[in-house]
Amino acid sequence: MTMRVLLTGSTGYIGASVLNCLVSSGHRVTAFVRSAKEAESVRSKDVEPAIADLSDRDVLGELASASDGVIHVALPGDETSATADEVAVTSFLIALRNTDRPFVHTTAVWVHGNGMAITESTAMNAPRLTAWRVPLARLVRSTRGVRTSVIAPAVVYGHGGGLLNLVAKGPRTTGNTPALVMVGTGDQHWSTVHVDDLAKLYVLALERAPAGSYFLGAGGENPTVRKITEAVSCSIGLGGRVEAEPVAKTLDRLGPLGEALLLDQQASGDTARRRLGWSPQGPPIFDDIARTDF
Repeated sequence: MTMRVLLTGSTGYIGASVLNCLVSSGHRVTAFVRSAKEAESVRSKDVEPAIADLSDRDVLGELASASDGVIHVALPGDETSATADEVAVTSFLIALRNTDRPFVHTTAVWVHGNGMAITESTAMNAPRLTAWRVPLARLVRSTRGVRTSVIAPAVVYGHGGGLLNLVAKGPRTTGNTPALVMVGTGDQHWSTVHVDDLAKLYVLALERAPAGSYFLGAGGENPTVRKITEAVSCSIGLGGRVEAEPVAKTLDRLGPLGEALLLDQQASGDTARRRLGWSPQGPPIFDDIARTDF
C-alpha cells in the first residue's frame, strides 16, 4: 500500500538511501530538510521538501499528523543530538498517538556494548556516545496507539561513505614504508551493514513491523578492525600495512567515538530476516573497500 511518509535526515548518508528506497517502493515522501539547497536536492527526485528545524515541535507535529507514517534518521551529530532527538521523537509520538500509524526510530548496535553474539535481547551496556539513546528507544517501543519500531544500525558502509572514511583518514606512521594506524589494537570486531540494505530494512519496518519491534541492522559480516584497516590500507596505496594504536591514544584522538569504536561486537540481524523478510544483498564490505576511492 502506498503511503505518504515523512522522512527526516533525507539528505544524510543513511537517509538519502532510505529516501531512494521509499521512492522506488512507490511511497510518496515528504522530506524534512534544513535549507533551500537541501530542498532542491530532494525536489529533483520528485519528493516534496519541508524546510524546518528539529527543535520546532509545532512543525514536527503538523508534518507527522499529515503523514501516514514517519521514519526518523536525522541527527545533528554534535552535543545537541540528545536534546534534538528527544524533541523530535516526543513530537512525533504525540502527533501519531492513537492512530496506529507507523513510526520508525533509530538507535545503534553500540548500545549493547561488547558481545560476541549480540541479538535484540542482549542487555544494554551503552558507551557514553550512545547512552542517551537507550531510554529514548524504550520510550518509543512502549508507546501505545502507534505502530513503533526501532532500528539499531551496525557500522554502515557503501558508496564511499560511512566510518570507513575515518579509517582511511587515520594517522600514518613515518618512514619510507608508512602504515595506516588502526583504531586500537585492531583485534575488536565491527558488525557491518551496507547502506542500501539498511535502507531496505527501514522501509520494511515501516510497512510490516508490529508495534514495539526492535531490529538490529546488521548484515552478517563481523570482520576485525585489523582486517578492515588492512583492506583500506591497500585501497589507499599503503600496501596493506597497518599498525596498532594504544587504546589511550585512540581515546585521546577520537574521544567518545573512539570508546564506541573500541567495542568488540558481533551481531547477525537474523530477527529482521525472519520477521520482515529482510534479505541483505549489498556487496560484501571487502569488495566495497576494494573499489572505493577514499
